[in-house]
Parts: sequence; structure tokens; C-alpha cells
Amino acid sequence: MKIDTGIYPYNPELSGLPFLLKGIGGTRYQGHIKRPEGYRWNQILFCREGKGILKYEDKAIETSENTFIFLPKDAEHEYYPLDNIWEVDWVAFDGSACTESLKILNMTDIMVVTATDTSDMKIIFEKMIRSQQSDIIYSGYSCSSLVYDYIIGFRRLFATEEDNKRSRNISVLVPALKYINDNYGEDIPVSYLASLAGVTHQHLCRLFKSSLNMSPVDYLNGKRIQEAKRMLRETDMPVALISEKCGFSDPCYFCTVFKKKAGVSPSVYRMT
Repeated sequence: MKIDTGIYPYNPELSGLPFLLKGIGGTRYQGHIKRPEGYRWNQILFCREGKGILKYEDKAIETSENTFIFLPKDAEHEYYPLDNIWEVDWVAFDGSACTESLKILNMTDIMVVTATDTSDMKIIFEKMIRSQQSDIIYSGYSCSSLVYDYIIGFRRLFATEEDNKRSRNISVLVPALKYINDNYGEDIPVSYLASLAGVTHQHLCRLFKSSLNMSPVDYLNGKRIQEAKRMLRETDMPVALISEKCGFSDPCYFCTVFKKKAGVSPSVYRMT
């Protein structure tokens, strides 16, 4: 989908959403942009055709077809065409969870990458355009999730082989992780988790260690303590009963694990 326009949604009632589409568009004849103070929103640019120069800090980077550029808000930058036609799409975004999420993803500086496969990113971009053009009532909500998908899609372009290996390992663990999340209150043998993942007991432990830096039991106990914290905050249920509901057969062991992970005993946590 090639467009030559800009759309700037105005939805002040959606300001609390974690991700907000602030602008989206494209042009076949991208001009010279110079922003000494940066831009008020984060942006991802995509070069469809032609060549241009991106300047920031002491760098001057030539961009060509299939190049993506991430520009964090307020970052000084300048870009201009080298060809008569420099076709550029852009997405501007912000949101209540945007800054923190970008930090987690290590997207705090200007980033440039040329992709070999841009199909997924183009699909998300086109979905946002269609939503803005046809879904007046719910476009702000649908585009919130699409902006997040677009950010993640961009970040994936920087994935290393180690990242890809970790992703493959986690995909093997998904059945076991889902079972733990849904059945943390039950007795769950590691051997059963291994059977769900289709691997041996030993290999399951290696996958947990290499992918999540913990053992299956540590992950299970972490989920149980997470739920125990919620029950301590939201209910008046006795600690012993919470221990049982969270899958601990021994209340003393529950208190030991809780204090190790939370830093305080269950009763002290409830009072804070």
C-alpha cells in the first residue's frame, strides 16, 4: 500500500493507553527535515524507494530501499533525499507505557537497520492505515496494539543468532509454562512438564536455565509466590490456606520460599 498523505489522530480520551498512534503517513517525495530539538513523538521511518541521508550526533548514514530508522522523541536529527524520489513511510507514537517499554527493549537511541524481509512490518502498517480510514470509533484502541506490534517487529530486525536460539528454546517451553501458569496450585512434577514439552527431564532443566536463567522449580515457585502476594493483598485468607491454594503442602516451606523471594514474611508483606 503506497500512500501520499499524513493522518494525525486526535483522541485525548485515550491518553491513558499504553501505546498511542500519534501520526502515520508516507510520501513519494520526502523532503529535507532538520530537528535540532528532536520531535515531540517517537518515530519509525521506512524507506520504500530511493536514497537519503540521516544525520545525528557526528554520523551521516546513507539509507536506501528497505531501511528502517527509529527516532526516539527529543533526539536531534536531520535527514534529506539523495534522489529525486525518496519514498518514505512513517509512524509516530507515544503512550503511557511507551517510554518504559522502549527502555526495556534497549530502544533509547537512534537505530538504523536494513531488512531482508519487510512483509510483516508492511502488513502492520497497512492495518493501521485501514483502521484510521474506516474504523472511526475503535481505531485508537486497535492501533494501540498495532503500534506495539510495529515496535516489536522493528526490534526483531536486530535479533542476533543468540536471540533467535533463545526464542526457539522458549517456544519449546511454552506448553510447560502455560501448564504452570494455569495449574500452579497443583502438585506438578518436573517429569510431567518435560513430557508436555516433549523433552527429557535433563533437557528441560537445561532449557529453563539457558532461556530463563532459572530451574523449572524456581519458575513454578515464582508463579506461586506471585499469586500468594495477590491473595495477601486482596483477601483476608489465612496464610496457611493461601499456602495450600498456591500449591505448597508445607506452610513452613511456603514461608521460607516467600521470604527468599519477597524479602519479608507473608504476614509482614500483608501489613505493608
